[in-house]
Amino acid sequence: MKLVFKTIISCASVLFLLISCSSGPGSKNDNKDPDKPFDTANLLKYDPKKGDKQIDAFMQHLHKVSGFNGNVLVAKKGKIIYENALGWANHLTRDSLTINSQFELASVTKTMTGTAIMQLWERGKIKLDQNVKDFFPNFPYEGVTIRLLLTHRSGMMNYVYFVDGIYRSQHLNQKKGLTNAEVMDMIAQYKPTRFNKPNASFLYNNSNFMVLGAIIEKVSKMSYADYMKANIFIPAGMKHTAVYSKAVYEKIPADVVGHDRNSWRYSVAQNFLDGPVGDKGIYSTVGDLYIFDQALRAGRLIKPATQDSAYTPHSPMVRGHFNYGYGWRLFEGPGQKVVYHTGWWHGFRHIFLRDMKNDVTIILLGNVVNGSLLHLDDLFKMTGMPVVRKGAYNGNGDTSED
Repeated sequence: MKLVFKTIISCASVLFLLISCSSGPGSKNDNKDPDKPFDTANLLKYDPKKGDKQIDAFMQHLHKVSGFNGNVLVAKKGKIIYENALGWANHLTRDSLTINSQFELASVTKTMTGTAIMQLWERGKIKLDQNVKDFFPNFPYEGVTIRLLLTHRSGMMNYVYFVDGIYRSQHLNQKKGLTNAEVMDMIAQYKPTRFNKPNASFLYNNSNFMVLGAIIEKVSKMSYADYMKANIFIPAGMKHTAVYSKAVYEKIPADVVGHDRNSWRYSVAQNFLDGPVGDKGIYSTVGDLYIFDQALRAGRLIKPATQDSAYTPHSPMVRGHFNYGYGWRLFEGPGQKVVYHTGWWHGFRHIFLRDMKNDVTIILLGNVVNGSLLHLDDLFKMTGMPVVRKGAYNGNGDTSED
């Protein structure tokens, strides 16, 4: 009887200990429970005095010698090991960047648009092989599906150049931003020649994700901005992230100014092309992008199996390592997988990398367009991440497709 009693007490003690460990504040279990607030304060903890000195020396050199101007965050195994703000938010006014400065994410926006589309698919609101004509009956192209948009295999032309040509030839007002719906109407009206037939080849261009942004609005009956806020930003705890469109704002309420042509002289003013969203248009910080990364890893936005499909290649490999999934660029090597995206738009240039094997996250957001982000090999090696640079595998240098 004593033995039985002791066994019961022992089992009860172990059970109590397990419950205590699993439900304690800040535990990993809390972050994996979608009904509980995401512990972003704990994720963003960082002591500059304990920052990685080797990475700091590298970043100072990248800033002073290669001209990188922007913010950086590096995390490993769920912990920030380095972050910094380097340079000006606006050279003209000499405003310095802070770690919470909001940058126009350019094509890094596509990672979140893709996540939103996969959410709608999980909820049964759309099908990946559903035709764009189901949502926009006057869409002029046959055979274009959501899956082909996600993977840049739709064969569409780039709406940026098409719309820009119309605005210039017709001398239209370039200060007022276009909406996604207005771009869709222009495509229906003018029927611009597409690049290729659907699913013939991979062709990266902004039209695909602008159309996905329009589909999100149509299906959700919400603006893209409101949908992303309610379904991505708030659930993940991204407090410094928003969608800003020139179709809504006369002046975009963000302080970081983009500078083009590797020169402070070329401050880029937003115009009508800063109206459409989904391909771009999200403004965020390095900290919020890290929270987005961690929310995905914890399965709080879409299921792990859904993410696996988003990180699956859908085109022939480029240079043996590079591909594209659903809103994510992919690097794959023996035992290696990095999902990432680059961004380049109106004076902003970025890279957001997530090493899925080694649990490393590297985020660089810049507001001067130059070649500084082509010199990250040593940073990759310091963190244990593969060298994600296309030219590293054939010696011909790298080019951006954004």
